[in-house]
Amino acid sequence: MTDVPDRLGRMVRQAQATGRIPAVSAALHRADRPLWTCAVGDTGNDTPLGPETVFRIGSVTKTFTAALVMQCRDDGLLDLDDPIGRHLDLPAHGELTVRRLLSHTAGLQREPHGDVWDSLRAPAVEELLADLARVERVLPTGRRFHYSNLGMALLGEMVARLRGGTWAEVLADRVLAPLGLHATGPAPTERAATGFLVDAYSDEAHPEPPADFGAVAPAAQLWSTAPDMARWAAFLADPAALDPDGAVLAAATVEEMRWPLTTTDESVWSAGFGLGLILIPQPERVTHVGHDGAMPGFLAAVYGRRGGQGTAGAMGAAVLGSSGAGVEVFDLVHRLLAAAAEHDPAEIEPWRPGPPAPAHLRGMLGRWWGEGFEYVFSWHDGTLRARGADDPAGKPPAVFAPLPDRPDVFRTVSGREVGELLRLTRDEHGVVVRMHWATYRFTRRQETFDGYDFRAGD
Repeated sequence: MTDVPDRLGRMVRQAQATGRIPAVSAALHRADRPLWTCAVGDTGNDTPLGPETVFRIGSVTKTFTAALVMQCRDDGLLDLDDPIGRHLDLPAHGELTVRRLLSHTAGLQREPHGDVWDSLRAPAVEELLADLARVERVLPTGRRFHYSNLGMALLGEMVARLRGGTWAEVLADRVLAPLGLHATGPAPTERAATGFLVDAYSDEAHPEPPADFGAVAPAAQLWSTAPDMARWAAFLADPAALDPDGAVLAAATVEEMRWPLTTTDESVWSAGFGLGLILIPQPERVTHVGHDGAMPGFLAAVYGRRGGQGTAGAMGAAVLGSSGAGVEVFDLVHRLLAAAAEHDPAEIEPWRPGPPAPAHLRGMLGRWWGEGFEYVFSWHDGTLRARGADDPAGKPPAVFAPLPDRPDVFRTVSGREVGELLRLTRDEHGVVVRMHWATYRFTRRQETFDGYDFRAGD
């Protein structure tokens, strides 16, 4: 039987051949295995192709800019609902909020003023800002998803000014260095592949001209390697594993970035968008989180995997290609993650007995009824939990945390009704006889809303 590295390598070779991509570099990061890499093809220049080969990653850059914005929020430098004009002096569109720009729901036009893709000349910062007076709001704010490189460029400049440096300097200091992404930066190195466009009707591959994105760098400027990007993808999926001290971002902040704020297509809900991150749902409650990228001569796909049986901790993959038309790159990254989880699943941790539930909670564990449905409250891994009696096995439970100043009151910290309170009511003997969760009454037996008990008949 073909082992997993061979299976993954064959997938990369097939995608390279089918897509007619001059060079493909792929990497898979996971906490429980050594880094896996595979490179197929030729750089198109005098440097050998390998894991250290640098490719342009295009819009994957946006995920880094989003991280910088969230760092500023966490450090108290801004609020996501601030108008960007509070932090940048703009001649127009200063009322658009940071959150709307991060989630591509601001309605701002896609590119800066002018035909930048004809001239391949991006504006400098002051030109970009001055030209905002000539830029359209193509949709009402909040109406729907509309991708905007311009919006991300504005966020990058905002971060630079708040931090007192250039966007590239702030990125290197606050994200790339702490996470060890030493091969990632705004300019190609001597190990860079050449980017091509491959003719649709022949085997000719013609090099694309290099393009510096100037003031739009925060949207698409970065170059990197597949190993660096697989590590970044793993961070987006499981930040605590790569950044346990939260030096770059707290795990809760990355979780906030991963929450879908909009769908990218009103009819086919196959992708969502959070705060700077694309979310691709997979079967069995699995989500791939990351971003795709495209620049002349290059395509990139960088995603981490969350949830599902077989998914390892800190699991991320990257596929980088040197063809502007080699779209097989976009699908391959998801197939690599799925194949690794299926054919080389993470080890199953054995269950072991733990300490008992606290004495004051033991009597309330078990089955309760609310809104006509049955729930099971239990104590696992040191926390009070609840799940619907008929919930599928893979659905996460609600988890509660006690309020230190209010006995018998808990805050829902994850799962169903997150953020809401759970209140316990006891009788004169201290027995929990009733609960209220998000104000809904829970009782030991099924009751109507006016208190009719089916078992007692009254």
